[in-house]
This record gives sequence, structure tokens and C-alpha cells, in this order.
Amino acid sequence: MKKVFKYLGYALILVVVVIAGALTYVKVALPNMGQAEEIKIEYTPERIERGKYLATSVTVCVDCHSKRDWSRFSGPLTPGTLGQGGERFDQSVGMPGVFISKNITPHGIARYTDGELYRVITTGVTKEGKAMFPLMPYPYYARMDREDIYSIIAYVRSIAPIENKVEDSQPDFPMNFIINTIPQAAAPQTRPDKSDQLAYGSYLVNAASCAECHTQVDKGRIKPELIFAGGREFLFPDGSTVRSSNITPDQETGLGKWTEEMFIQKFKHYTDSTHISETIKPGEFNSIMPWTMYGTMENSDLAAIFAYLKSVKPLTNKVVRFSPAK
Repeated sequence: MKKVFKYLGYALILVVVVIAGALTYVKVALPNMGQAEEIKIEYTPERIERGKYLATSVTVCVDCHSKRDWSRFSGPLTPGTLGQGGERFDQSVGMPGVFISKNITPHGIARYTDGELYRVITTGVTKEGKAMFPLMPYPYYARMDREDIYSIIAYVRSIAPIENKVEDSQPDFPMNFIINTIPQAAAPQTRPDKSDQLAYGSYLVNAASCAECHTQVDKGRIKPELIFAGGREFLFPDGSTVRSSNITPDQETGLGKWTEEMFIQKFKHYTDSTHISETIKPGEFNSIMPWTMYGTMENSDLAAIFAYLKSVKPLTNKVVRFSPAK
């Protein structure tokens, strides 16, 4: 019997050593994306303008990297905060830790080379080789055309610098280990020609990471079988819950009965000069969807997105959009 306990003790020690070794490897050796590329971007006016369009209307980088006024519907940007970072996403909104958006004005990114910026945007690995939590949807940006990412870099280099020191993010256990396994190598695609509306719409849907918000998740990963069916829950600090809409072409619960004009006008409504952003009191329905930013997309791009969404598999999922705090 003593020998049995002795061997069990050895086995337990072995298991502990293996687990410790695995955790050490994940914490120390990962992420392993290699050195950033040597890239030198030409900051032409045309490239900066393209980057501005992407960062403010499609990928909406400024959505998380600026201050949003949540006393107004859809949280429009607070003037004078473009790119300053500092927005907090923590346990009160369902995050596995405390994550703070970075300052992406020239004041915050001056120490980055163009290659290092390309790497962090497309793989989530910082200048120091640390992994970022994919609150910034870098797995989607990884599939964008290199030229579009270069344009975004050119644009953020051009915006007004704001001195705003941002705290480091602090993932909870076990996310502080898991986070290092998330970054993957970028797999850039060529941006389709606009004449191929479906392919171009698919490209824009990826760039805007529509699936990320409009798909339910399991342990932080979207469920592929429910892609675009909506119902993903987003918590507000006051305890209320908002859920994303079903954007599949389902006739009863999705976009099946929508026309292209209805879809475009839904976005343009929030950027119309006559639109007044309504005041939202704590506990009332609000939307995390940045309508005021997506609404500045070109009509043809919104039409391409609609065409692509109409082509995906229809899924029946009736979504209860809002639940007040209990």
C-alpha cells in the first residue's frame, strides 16, 4: 500500500510539473509572431483620406479609441477626444478583466514603426511582444488588404496628437494565460473590385467585423452555426442588457423583408442634418452599435453589405433587444 501511495505521489508531482511547464511556456514563449516587418508607408493625401474613411466609417477604430457620450443614443463621439483612448471595458460589462483602449493619436503611437503598427493591428501583438485581448477585432483586420491597413496607419499618424496616458489592461485568471494563445499570423486578402458587389460586400462585412457582434458566443468564441443570427448579449454598467439584431435574410426575424433602400436609410437616419441625438437616461434602452459612424459610409458600400447579408443562410432567431436591470 505504501508503494501505491508513493507512485501516486510521483504521478501527482509529474502532473504538477507538466502543468507548470505548460503554463510557463504559454506565459513566456507566446505569442510568437516573430519580428515586425520592415515597412515604410508613403503618407499621401489620398492614402490618408482612404484611411480616414475606413477608421471612422467602416472599421470604426475611433469607436473604442475615443470617448463616447453614453448619455446620448448610440454613444456618439465626444468632440476633442478623437483617438485619445482610455475607454474602460471591465467586469461590469462582461469582460474577463479590465481592458483599456490605447491612445492611437501620434502622441500614443510615435514609438511604433509602421511595421509594428501593422503587426499590432493584424495580429494583436504589441511593440513589446505582448498579446492584446481581441476586444479590438484584429482577427478580422488580419484578413483585410494590406493597402487598407497601411491607409489606416497613415490616417492615425495624421490626426491631432492628444496627451493622454493610458493604464495597462489587466486580464483576469485564466484569461491572463489564454490571451497569449489567441494571436495568429495575418492572412491579408486583396480588396475585391466594387463591380463584384457580393465579394466587395463580404470584404466590408469582415472589415466592419459584423459577425463579431451579430453572432452569439460560447466561452468568448462566436458560434459559426449561428453566424449573423444576432442575440449576442452586451451588458451595460447599470445592469441592463442589449442584444444584437438578426441580420440574416430570415423573413420573419431578420432582414428578409427589408429592401436595399430601407437598409441604407436605417444608417443614414443617424447622420441626417435634421436628426437630433436623443438623451438616454441610465437604465433606458441604448445601443452599442455606432450608428453615427457607420452612417457615414458611402451608399454604395452599404448597398454592397446589404447584398452580401441577403446572400447568407437565413436563420430564424427572434431577438429580445433589451432587458432592463433586475
